[in-house]
Amino acid sequence: MVTDWNRLHILSLADFQPAEYDAVLQTAASFRDVLSRQVKKVPTLQGQVVTTMFFEPSTRTRSSFELAAKRLSADTMNFSPGTSSLSKGETIFDTAKTYWAMGSDIMVVRHGEAGVPHAIAAEMERLGAPVRVLNAGDGQHEHPSQALLDLFTICSLLDEDRPHIASLAGKKIAIVGDILHSRVARSNIWSLTAAGADVYLAAPPTLLPPEFAHLAGDRLLVGWQLEPALEKADFVMTLRLQKERMEQHLLPSLREYHQQFGLTRERLQLCQPHVKVLHPGPVNRGVEISSELMDDPDFSLISQQVTSGVAVRMALLYLIGGGKGNS
Repeated sequence: MVTDWNRLHILSLADFQPAEYDAVLQTAASFRDVLSRQVKKVPTLQGQVVTTMFFEPSTRTRSSFELAAKRLSADTMNFSPGTSSLSKGETIFDTAKTYWAMGSDIMVVRHGEAGVPHAIAAEMERLGAPVRVLNAGDGQHEHPSQALLDLFTICSLLDEDRPHIASLAGKKIAIVGDILHSRVARSNIWSLTAAGADVYLAAPPTLLPPEFAHLAGDRLLVGWQLEPALEKADFVMTLRLQKERMEQHLLPSLREYHQQFGLTRERLQLCQPHVKVLHPGPVNRGVEISSELMDDPDFSLISQQVTSGVAVRMALLYLIGGGKGNS
């Protein structure tokens, strides 16, 4: 189990170092083994309190973090904005300070506006509160834990016993879909290029912002057509297309989107024979990906991503929580 960890919060992957990625991967591999046992619980965070502060709706990510905390024997508190004092005029900082006063050690924060987890972390530090903050998704900015579980899923496939980022060097990974609104895409760009992978972004022009073209370089390519992205790709990650984009007139129709950018078995013939497909979920079947391909275990890693999520989030809580104990 990795114990040499100096990062207090996990807010962004922009400044993550290779050793930190490997620390997460190796720790997650240890917890993956724990989750395969009959008794799936360890005392590593016993006595600590993990608060999930989700200011926007989430089922999958929130449930994954809650289960991860419970598997580490932590106590949990849940924040729901619909029934909170926010509706009575309380500020986000006041809410965070209230949970700190109740004994929260780790705050897992999700918010629809970029930068809120960073602001809460800064406020806790200003107050001298020994509270760690983990970004569970902020606006269109980043989603570190999703990118890390994607990384763990891929690296575990390449080396199950010792997942490490060096195994991704030189691999081609296509990220397809709504890049514009995707915090998942942004975090994955940081992690995958840091691992030495070649990342190719593909989306309709209305869903691929100019900022990514400026980032393009040796490890990041950008295009408005699917075929160049898929050609010789080792992995393909397709992103959820939010149907409200239709109301913003960013796409002519969902049917046309699927015809141009939807993943099918036939289209994967452009990729490497061993290609695997990922999706952060939830999936719009028949839009981003065909149902046939999504359910095909020869290609799809989607169920593995969900399983990986608990182990990776256990690892993140453990690392910033300074957990000790047997695993």
